[in-house]
This record gives sequence, C-alpha cells and structure tokens, in this order.
Amino acid sequence: MTLRLPASRAVHRRALLAGLGAVGLASTGCDNALSALASLFTEGLPARIDPPSGAVVDPIHHLLGRAGFGPAPGQIEAVRAMGKEAYVDAQLSPEGIDDTACNLRTGVIDTYNMPTSLLFEFPPAEVEVELRRHTLLQAIYSKRQLLEVMVELWSDHFNVAIGKSLCKHLKTADDRDVIRPHALGRFRDLLGASALSPAMLVYLDGRENKVAAPVDRPNENYARELLELHTLGVRGGYTQGDVMEAARCLTGFVVREEWAPGLVEFVPERHDDGEKIVLGTTIPAGGGRSDVERLLDIVAEHPSTARFISQKLCSVLVADDPPASITERATATFLSTKGDLRAVVREILLSEELASATGSKIKRPFRLVVSALRAVLADTHAKGSLLGHLDRMGQALFSYPTPDGYPTRSDAWLATMLWRWRFALELAEDRIDDVHTTWDGLRSSLTAGRDGDHEALFARHLYGRAATEAELAPIRAYQGARPSPGRVALLLSSPAYQRY
Repeated sequence: MTLRLPASRAVHRRALLAGLGAVGLASTGCDNALSALASLFTEGLPARIDPPSGAVVDPIHHLLGRAGFGPAPGQIEAVRAMGKEAYVDAQLSPEGIDDTACNLRTGVIDTYNMPTSLLFEFPPAEVEVELRRHTLLQAIYSKRQLLEVMVELWSDHFNVAIGKSLCKHLKTADDRDVIRPHALGRFRDLLGASALSPAMLVYLDGRENKVAAPVDRPNENYARELLELHTLGVRGGYTQGDVMEAARCLTGFVVREEWAPGLVEFVPERHDDGEKIVLGTTIPAGGGRSDVERLLDIVAEHPSTARFISQKLCSVLVADDPPASITERATATFLSTKGDLRAVVREILLSEELASATGSKIKRPFRLVVSALRAVLADTHAKGSLLGHLDRMGQALFSYPTPDGYPTRSDAWLATMLWRWRFALELAEDRIDDVHTTWDGLRSSLTAGRDGDHEALFARHLYGRAATEAELAPIRAYQGARPSPGRVALLLSSPAYQRY
C-alpha cells in the first residue's frame, strides 16, 4: 500500500505516526487501517442527532443537498452554527478546507496519482475501475462537497466516454488535470483545458483534425460540440459556416501514443493557417497555434455562452426548469465577472429561488448512492459491489456514450426505481461487500434522550422534515411492528428520499 498526501494537506508527522500506532497498521488489513486512521480526522457519529422536525424541508438540509451530496450526521447543526452564507463562502474556496480524512482514502489509489504517461503501464480496466472508485470516494468523504458537485456537473458537460480508444487511460488525467482544478475557476480556463485535453482530443477526434494535403478536410466533430454543447448552445446563434471555421482553427494537434503517451503536441504542418471568420470575428492568417486560443476567447465571451452556461448551472443546482429570474441574474453575473464560476454559483446557491425549490429534482443514481452512504456514515473503500449498483441503476461512471453526458433532468431517471430499492435493501441489510454501517449506533444517536418511533426519527434525518402519517403508514406496516432492515430500505427508497 502506497500512501500519498498532498503536501499542502499532509498530516503532521507526529500525529500521523501516533495515528498509525493507534490503529495498529502492521497487524490489520490496509483498508481497515485506513478507515481507522481516517476516523481520527473526522467528527464521527454524534452522541445525539436532532433531525429537523418541521413540516417543510429544513433550509440547511436543503442547501446541503444542493451545495453537496446531502448532510452527514451532525452536519446540519454545524452549518446552522456558522451560518448559510459563511458555509457557502467556505465551500467556494475548497483549497482552504482540510480534507485529510478523504485524502487518506483516495491517496492509495495508485493510478490516479501518477503521471499520465505511466498510466499506460497498467491494464485499461484497472485504470478505469480506480478512477471510478476515486470519484465515488471523493463524493462520499470529501469535506469539499461543493467542489464534488461541480466536478460531477462539468464531467457531464465536457463528457468523455471512457470506452473509446485511449480514453480508458486518458480520462483519469482529464479528471485530475482538467475538471477538478478548474471546476470553480473561470469558465474560459476550464474550456481551454478541456479543448486541449488528450482525452477530449481522442474522444471527439481532434487528433484526426488536420489539413496537411490538398485533399484533407477539417474534422468537424469537436468544433460542432464546442459550439453546441460546451459554449453557445444549440440555439446560440452559430451557423454551419462557424462550425467549419472553428474546425479549421483547431487543426494540427496530435496525441502521442509512444514515447510519453498522452502528450499533446502541435504540428504546424497539419494546421490550416489561413484567415478564418468565426461568429463575425476575423482571425488573421499566420496565427498558428494561437488560432485555438483566439477561437476559445471568442466563444467564451459570447453572450449566448453566458446564457447557456448559466442556464445549465441553474438547471442542475435549482430545478430542471429554473425560474427565469435566477437564470437572468446568473447570466448577468457571468457577464460582469467574465465567467467567474465562483461568483455565478454563489449567486445561485444563496438565491431565494434555490431556497424555494425543495423536492424539485429526483436524485440520479450516483447522488442516491452517495447521499445514502453519507446519511448513515458508512465506511467503504469502493472495492466491492457499489460500482455494480450504479451500473444497474443506469449510471456507470464515465460511460455515457454520447458527448452530451448523462441526463440532468429528473424524468430521465424514472425507470430506475426497482434497482434503487435493491440497493437500499442491500445497504439496510449490510449485504453490500466493502460497505460497513453502524445501524445500532445511528439508532442510538437518533433516539438518545427521547422517546419515539425510530422510523419517524430516521425519516426526519433522511428527509430533512417530519414525515407525514401517509408516508409512515406503509413503513410501519412492513414486516410487522418491529424495526427491520426492510423498513429502513423503504425509507431510503421512498419518493420523499428520492427527491431533493
């Protein structure tokens, strides 16, 4: 087992050695030792949980379901104490949040933490599985929850299907070097990093885009998706001529497959160096490699891009069909800040429109799995069947075949309810390998110092509000009057928990 911690987040040597001694690393399995060590840097299960008891969803519970993947036990109280605005501002600066506990779990995933060229020394299936494990663990355990939500959003927006050609190896570098570092930065920087990502150049045939001989014609695949999916939107005002001219700007880039595989290079002899006109703006002849930067400036600064990206952010964070008021304010912020994603996301998260949108979306499978594991403070290293559950629910990570990424609209996921029940039941019965739960401890924390129906308390914990009698009746009737895993599973798979 190789343990890597980012230098900026490294545990003090004395504390780390003390922790290793406390958990007995030499005498236990690596995963058990890591779990125990990580627990030294987390708050753990509170002795008493006071779940929201109102008839409507608690505002902090709702925020944690939009600016993250749902609350962990005790988190609502912590955020309430610091204030909603302070919490959002902290999440918007993830570099200031100590994420040691999560880093301990993900730092041992070797392929995620090595140079791109060395990834090709590993079987593609191994690289793929480790990327998917890393993604799941980050979402479950990272304290930088908003960053993880934005990583998921941009991974779909700039989708790269891992099954194509070299993408099984290159998608890891795309996630690590493109999506994560820019997810809360400036949109232009994110767009530029994605455009020249080796994974994107392979996936959308950018490396085949050349004009090296009189018979060559530019490959338009990436240029079309750049305008339609990544920036302006399908009704953003571009023409087929703009697609062709953009494709000419993008000629000349290759991805090496031998001697430093994955390295992106510009080959002037493959580039169309003539004059181009994109969206009414002339790009002079002779620009060479700089043509792509000029192209990206043009599309990133276009008003249609501000509207399209702001609409996308609002539809993911607020509602499938968000109110025009928040979309307009987000667009204005995008334009005034030149695409500062932090400023745009802050405008959305602190809006009245988001606060009013409780229960307006249905969880995608990834969100369901992550939110459930967070809610019960599960311990996992994602080595068992968790990934299989996501596959069966229709969201195998990084596997959506077309460039538009997994659907964000709720109605696209209505056909997955049976598999959601299967996941909830196996979780409640402790039958998911490599997932360990503490149901007795959770029950004790929920019932500490109070009399009450455990299912009603657990429903409040999951829903962020008191369940109605109509919601509780079928749960209480299930398998008689005694508490049972089946009743817990019904809560986890109920319509009230599927919505957020």
